[in-house]
Amino acid sequence: MQGVLNNFSFAEKVKIFSYDYLKYCVHISHLDPTSGFFTKKLFAELVTSSQILEDFLDYHGAKNNKNWYYYRELSASVRHLSIGSYSQKHILNRLVFYDLVHTEDFAKEGRATFNFLIESIKKLTPVILDEARRLDIAIPNDNFDAFEFPGVTTNDLLDYDIDDEDKDLQKKNIVKIASEFLIIAKKFDHFGFYEPYDSKKILELVPDKINEVEMRRFEMLVHNLQSAFDTYVIHGGYRFGNRKLKDLRGCFSVIFHLLQMMGRLLHFYERHLHEAGYKNIYKKVQEQLSLLVDPEVLLDRTINYGLYYVCHFLTTGKNLASEILNENIERSSISVGVPVKLGFHSRPSLLVAKIVQHYGGQVELCVGEDRFDASSVLDIQWAGGKIQKENRTEVRFEGDVRALGDIKILTSVNYGEDTMGKGVPLPKELGYLK
Repeated sequence: MQGVLNNFSFAEKVKIFSYDYLKYCVHISHLDPTSGFFTKKLFAELVTSSQILEDFLDYHGAKNNKNWYYYRELSASVRHLSIGSYSQKHILNRLVFYDLVHTEDFAKEGRATFNFLIESIKKLTPVILDEARRLDIAIPNDNFDAFEFPGVTTNDLLDYDIDDEDKDLQKKNIVKIASEFLIIAKKFDHFGFYEPYDSKKILELVPDKINEVEMRRFEMLVHNLQSAFDTYVIHGGYRFGNRKLKDLRGCFSVIFHLLQMMGRLLHFYERHLHEAGYKNIYKKVQEQLSLLVDPEVLLDRTINYGLYYVCHFLTTGKNLASEILNENIERSSISVGVPVKLGFHSRPSLLVAKIVQHYGGQVELCVGEDRFDASSVLDIQWAGGKIQKENRTEVRFEGDVRALGDIKILTSVNYGEDTMGKGVPLPKELGYLK
């Protein structure tokens, strides 16, 4: 039987691989964008059918064939827009469970983004059907019933009868996850902005500074964080249990799905709408797609909605992550010498602060009865003045044992400098300070 199937020609097989895809296109072409029938189930089917067709066309060289290139690009467009729509629909469905505050504007912008995506997919469908006819691919006569694609939400919720309160919430895993959230937030700082960008500014950023590769990298970091949380902390969902932990889970979950959507839209823009190539056929198809999916609006939704709210939720989540972190860190204290000769001037103060910032937990530099924030260079230098004035040779650090361990290592090399104030190599354990 398989041998018979393999003997089918390209013309015969492309009709087979196009059938479900085109049937969905016919279905969508008749849907009202405001009907509510654009559901996760529909997007999942679109992703699968367009992926199969795209893979088939790529295998047979459609990217290098003038006759088939546009049909191939249309299937890729449907796939990426559907993946982005699936992620955005997920956010809209789950927003009530994330327990985030002041989400009115976020929900409004999210609906606007979702509407743009489904309107773009709908614009593509008649063009896809026309292109199929040109290529002599039969359009399916039968159609789906809209009710074959229900939404995932109902008015019923199953009984909550598995209590995750008794799960061993290992503090070391909570500390690790909260710390990693703070590290990701810090790494993302340079993408932050506080008001919408105009189209000119966006084009200066995309793709040179903000692109698919960068967003997908952060997407993977946040996905790993979410997976670790569900595996080692709480796997029982959002509804009950430790609210702080679940609120943090909601925070990085919405960030993850925003990054998913951004990654797909940036890929679509960079690969299919932006500088498609020097061949006339590539430029022509790029122009045709740009008439169907407005690049300016696509980038506006990607940056002024997606990126803006990733930055927003990373910022708002930092306080919660810090609070959770400091509730769960193991605390201790160490007594160590002060930097020989020059005391806590710029270099030693900066290195100590970087250690504390790296772990995110609270650490205080204690000088007599006075306490100083060891994550602040300025605070440490204020302490240094008091130490020098009182002619002290030893101080105490109290707080996060992880940071204290590295501060102890730092003191073994006189806080990273010789007695003349010149920098010396740091131990390999402190390689992150470089």
